[in-house]
Amino acid sequence: MDWGMKNRLSRMIKADGRTVMLAVDHGYFLGPLNRMEEPKKTIAPLIPYADSLMITRGTLRTSIDANQDIPIVLRVSGGNSVLNEDLSNEGITVCIKDAVRLNVAAVALSIYLGSPHEHQTLINLGKLIDEGQEYGIPVLAVTAVGKELEKRDARYLSLASRIAAELGAQMVKTYYCDDFAKVVKSCPVPIVIAGGPRFKTELDALQLAYDAIQEGAVGVDMGRNIWQSSNPVGMIKAVRAIVHDKATVKKATEIFHGHKSA
Repeated sequence: MDWGMKNRLSRMIKADGRTVMLAVDHGYFLGPLNRMEEPKKTIAPLIPYADSLMITRGTLRTSIDANQDIPIVLRVSGGNSVLNEDLSNEGITVCIKDAVRLNVAAVALSIYLGSPHEHQTLINLGKLIDEGQEYGIPVLAVTAVGKELEKRDARYLSLASRIAAELGAQMVKTYYCDDFAKVVKSCPVPIVIAGGPRFKTELDALQLAYDAIQEGAVGVDMGRNIWQSSNPVGMIKAVRAIVHDKATVKKATEIFHGHKSA
């Protein structure tokens, strides 16, 4: 691995081997979600507590100040929308040269194993990895399941994560599941877990983060469970404490409520 690739990875995964990624790329297929109607207002207060932002180029250019010292994980796949029952029909929507222009730390693309467009999304990943290698930009492969949330089990996620790593992805974003340690063990590159749809309570999301870290994830890539919270800053601080400070769920919950009352 060349110096540039190593340097970009080190900007996202910190010296303790952990990372808190803030996912704000949902609009590429979901449009203006609740609390993300005006991205700049929602994202700005959270940046000091995130290790990187997963974001689209449109939101990056319009809503993030260029003087912010925050590594960018650029969403480069799309071409679908929530209006279509099958979300797997994605292509590469951003060229690698635009990623270079934006000085990103990594690029991210979704793969959909077992879907009608499995082959297409895996070929997309291979092409993106080739381009990333040419410019020293890591690729984060996202093991997407579309609307079929029942696919989130260890067998499926192990398969998807391993194939992504075999194709050359430098990191994988996947879901937490029962026997998650098996998913981590069978994937030779770092794994971050997705927060997924918003939980009923912040405690549920904090428990997810804690369990994933305990079972080998290097970090989280959370979005809705942070910025749709009643207390977004308190929530990201609590998640950060779990990931970087080895906080218990109880301690993280105290941090969440402590910021809320401050």
